[in-house]
Amino acid sequence: MSHKWGYGPDNGPDKWEEDFPIANGPRQSPINIVPREAKFSPALKPLRLKYEPSNSLNILNNGHSFQVEYLDDVDSSTLTGGPISGTYRLKQFHFHWGASDERGSEHTVDGVKFPCELHLVHWNTQYSTFGEAAGKPDGLAVVGVFLKGMQTTFANFDPETLLPGSLDYWTYDGSLTTPPLLESVTWIVLKAPISVSPAQMAMFRSLRFSGKGEAECRMADNYRPPQPLKGRQVRASFR
Repeated sequence: MSHKWGYGPDNGPDKWEEDFPIANGPRQSPINIVPREAKFSPALKPLRLKYEPSNSLNILNNGHSFQVEYLDDVDSSTLTGGPISGTYRLKQFHFHWGASDERGSEHTVDGVKFPCELHLVHWNTQYSTFGEAAGKPDGLAVVGVFLKGMQTTFANFDPETLLPGSLDYWTYDGSLTTPPLLESVTWIVLKAPISVSPAQMAMFRSLRFSGKGEAECRMADNYRPPQPLKGRQVRASFR
């Protein structure tokens, strides 16, 4: 599938700033999380995630990842609590992964990558639409979940089945990790990973960046490298 931006040598993350100057902005994502430097904040609330499986609309290959979209005009699939105020509705979830199990996640912990990273994208309902929220500093909240290589199963598209047992998290002010790289995201990165089997990762890697009639290009390494912290504080909900 042809796109102006992508993950190849000619249109990958190191080229994005040519069309999106905000790529060098003060709150870009992802980042490397250094747990010993994250500050425990007793003011951080527990996360409350309430998802309604029947809100699932469709699953698609958008040319950059595979994405599951949700009905977002009712408050039945929501994120509240944590570092945010008000109610955020689930818009979609998608994944980032590497061509091998040694790389793939966007965020890193002490410089260590996971094979894959899940992003659950929510928008602030104080705004009228997702599009309006995406341009506001507090418009979006993304829950990031690391996937590690072990045997497990995915049961339908209920996002709660993709969450670990512990919802301890790190949080910081960041951005979208794909163009337009808007600096409107409160990132909530869960400490505990979930498991994914080699067979499931092979299914991810069987997808294609390319569209019909284009030279075949397998979808992998669809991640942006960690960006400079630039003085931002990473907070932790746990000691």
